[in-house]
Amino acid sequence: MITLAHIITLKVDGMTCGHCVAAVSRALAQVPGVERVVEVSLERGEAILEGHPDAGQAIAAVVEEGYTARIVTGAQLFQESREPVDDPTSE
Repeated sequence: MITLAHIITLKVDGMTCGHCVAAVSRALAQVPGVERVVEVSLERGEAILEGHPDAGQAIAAVVEEGYTARIVTGAQLFQESREPVDDPTSE
């Protein structure tokens, strides 16, 4: 049987060290519906979750630890990693 994983990516601001990463990981692991904290990255300032948690509860868990968080969509990730490209057909 094939199952699809539901992945949620949060942008987390305010983490400065490994202790911060551990605190965010522990908090997110306690959110109902989180099956697994895939990764919390200090370098990218993001947390990747697997499961079906309520996004508001996941954000609240991060905020309770003293950080800010927001849901990141695939489109936002793409926009953050690429510069705008001029459309040559628009002239």
